[in-house]
Amino acid sequence: MSLNTPKILAPAGDKNSFLAAIAAGADAIYCGLKMFSARMEAENFSIEELAKLTTLAKSKNILVYIAFNCIIKESEQEKVFKILCKLCRYVDFDALIVQDLAMINLANKAGLNKELHLSTLGNCTFPSGLKTANQLGFKKVVLPREFSIDEIKEMAKHTPAEDMELEMFVHGALCYSISGRCYWSSWFGGKSSLRGRCVQPCRRMYEQKGHKKRHFSCMDFSADVLVKILKQIPEITTWKIEGRKKSPHYVYYAVKAYKLLRDDPKKKKEALSFLDYAMGREFSHYNLLSQRIMNPLEHSSETASGLFAGRIQNPASPFFITREALLPSDLLRIGFEDDQFHSIQRVTRAVPKKGKFFLSKQSKFKVKKGTPVYLIDRRGAELATVIKSLDAELQDIETTSIRPVENRFKTQIVPKTVKSKNRTREITLSRGRLQQQNNTAETGVWISAQGYSSPPSPKNWLWLDPILFPGEESICSEYIAKAQKKGAKNFVLNALWQLSLFKNPKQLNLWAGPFCNITNSMTITTLKSSGFSGAIVSPELDQQTFCSLPQTSALPLGVVIYGNWPLSISRVISKDLKINQAFTSPKGETAWISKHNNNYFVFPNWYLDLTSKKEQLKKAGFSLFVNIHENIPRGIKIKNRPGLWNWDLKLL
Repeated sequence: MSLNTPKILAPAGDKNSFLAAIAAGADAIYCGLKMFSARMEAENFSIEELAKLTTLAKSKNILVYIAFNCIIKESEQEKVFKILCKLCRYVDFDALIVQDLAMINLANKAGLNKELHLSTLGNCTFPSGLKTANQLGFKKVVLPREFSIDEIKEMAKHTPAEDMELEMFVHGALCYSISGRCYWSSWFGGKSSLRGRCVQPCRRMYEQKGHKKRHFSCMDFSADVLVKILKQIPEITTWKIEGRKKSPHYVYYAVKAYKLLRDDPKKKKEALSFLDYAMGREFSHYNLLSQRIMNPLEHSSETASGLFAGRIQNPASPFFITREALLPSDLLRIGFEDDQFHSIQRVTRAVPKKGKFFLSKQSKFKVKKGTPVYLIDRRGAELATVIKSLDAELQDIETTSIRPVENRFKTQIVPKTVKSKNRTREITLSRGRLQQQNNTAETGVWISAQGYSSPPSPKNWLWLDPILFPGEESICSEYIAKAQKKGAKNFVLNALWQLSLFKNPKQLNLWAGPFCNITNSMTITTLKSSGFSGAIVSPELDQQTFCSLPQTSALPLGVVIYGNWPLSISRVISKDLKINQAFTSPKGETAWISKHNNNYFVFPNWYLDLTSKKEQLKKAGFSLFVNIHENIPRGIKIKNRPGLWNWDLKLL
């Protein structure tokens, strides 16, 4: 493979998918552990399993990346350290994919001599941010799926070092939210997408003014024939296929398709037939072509996972007319994954295309007429034979005995100056003109409000957006420079990479904002060494983590105590939804969408409210309290309900 030929990176959520990736000829495979992975619903791997699988992969000259890409709570740092020690000792992998900056220190302490890759969840979304990522030791950055080809080229043009590479998704499921900016699952049930526990509330039915639809459920993403353009960008060294929860069949045919598109573009028709055969949703190019943007929410087909196969008829003796030929051992899902009655059924005999498939007798009157059916896994003879052969090779590899590692982890000692009680301060943050509610509070403003035209004041805390895409970087940078000339010193950054927009950060009062998703003291130590003066922790934490963090933090800490916190931030909106109007979930929760710059913020109609815990947080050591005020649209009624989020839960 030449230097300009991108590697095809295949997903693996279980042993057979890993073997399918090898069989298809993947150049690299990424997979996760049983814990601390952004796809915890996949089966994933033990260290013992990975030791054997990586040995097999290396015998085929295939790279293996370990996805350790979830946020880490304060109480989990020692556990993560021990796992990293075992990985370094027993597994011959090539890179660690991470989103939490704590992994930099933890990996160094564990003696890691592999590459660190920054996950797309890390949200490095603008060119100069790559420089900060490189300085922190990242050798590869995974780009957002929301980018256009022009934005990808802009990132590539500013890649800061010869040994730094870019990776991009070319195929697979799309999230409604921008990666690293979704709190929907956590807000609605304590299962954080940033910890790989997402229950996909965006895939559900929502209603606005009587119009009920899966307004937030996206088609899949596919670069397919457009990879010809991507191949011309040498900084893009890796094409990534999403799908660690997908079947071996999907992995095998998706990899074969992109190998053909890369190596033999004349066979694109055959490649596209492989993609159809991989059993995914309807595809979209999304934003790739700036001149022909495809909204992934405007779909004609069902958007559940798997290949749509037909609809149920006659609930008394349910059957469907299959749109695809069915083979023995194929797996079918009856209904959507959020339907209480949904079930998985195995095909026991071959059924031709347009033939009838009758459901099991237990399904009688349990499914409704019109319920969709999806083909979710196929056990084709060709693939089964290859997997069986590779599995035999795997069994011949000696099993590694994984032993406990010596406990060399030490909790960091915090300087007395940080432990001492700081003067508590309060910030009231708004987008426009604020009706002052607390005379003792300082003022915070989003600098992007009104198109970066709001005059900066030395008295204000100037807040940078949680999303900064390439086209906006220069505008933001110019505003920051003008603000500093006028005496502004207090800035809140909502991604660490925004540090690159400041020439002399240590001369300013820079705080890491709540969208940095800070959950542990190791991350805070990295922030301090980078020039930050303080950190506002993630508001989705549980009580234990909130109250333990100040004891080990190397910086003063802040917390969002009250206000409007978004469920999601996205680049798209359904054409059937109106902004600033209420919509409701299947369980009766109400929310609305506001547009700020080019992004769509989804807000619930009740406040995040930790004011009843303020004294407890003060006692724990927090010194900065933030109130966030959004403009409530006319007609939206704010509900009086507890806004403790995960305070009384164990954040999952």
